[in-house]
Amino acid sequence: MLAQAAGLAFLAALSPTAILVSAVFLSSATPHRSALLYLAGALVMTAIVSLVVFVALQSGHLYKPHEHTPRYGLRLGLGVLMLLAGGYFLRRGPKPPKPDKQGKGLLNRLLARPRPWAAFLIGLFVYGPSLTFIAAVQVVATSKESVPDSVLGVAIVIVITVLLVWLPLTFFLVAPEQTTRLLHGLNGWLRSHGHLLLVGGLLVAGVVLTINGILGVAGVIGG
Repeated sequence: MLAQAAGLAFLAALSPTAILVSAVFLSSATPHRSALLYLAGALVMTAIVSLVVFVALQSGHLYKPHEHTPRYGLRLGLGVLMLLAGGYFLRRGPKPPKPDKQGKGLLNRLLARPRPWAAFLIGLFVYGPSLTFIAAVQVVATSKESVPDSVLGVAIVIVITVLLVWLPLTFFLVAPEQTTRLLHGLNGWLRSHGHLLLVGGLLVAGVVLTINGILGVAGVIGG
């Protein structure tokens, strides 16, 4: 259970926007405070989303043995939805840059003058609900583990999901200049390959959940 949930959480963590924001805040006038507030916002949002998903699925008793088919039907549905989303983004292709619209979005306006008070809001915004994160939480919520073990599993999923927030901050505390250079270099690569990461993450997660759902609904696997 935990391995599958952690894998999905890692795919959810691969966000070019998250690393871009980390690079901006760690280069600001108050890097430590801004990065910590950004992390706080990310943790609050992921915790709220995971709580809603966890409580909803636990209330539906999808973790119980007699709910085997609905449990795997949910995973199959999520998998198909991810495949459709991945196929859509693959067909659409990366959006070409529009110079006349640069800097007009809410996130761009907040990042134009990176202030500590805005860091928390940006954390909430960047880590809003995503299909991959919801899929990771549902793996834990529909497992047959005890409530304490499930809560620990959700906590691990959250920590992995916000990896690109706390990991750069940790490196920055040890080697600030090197970390800043690395983040700016990585940001350039992610800008070029961000669309590929998005599509790849959705398709990989979609294939895993679809196969798992089909095998479960067919009764090939239990649990």
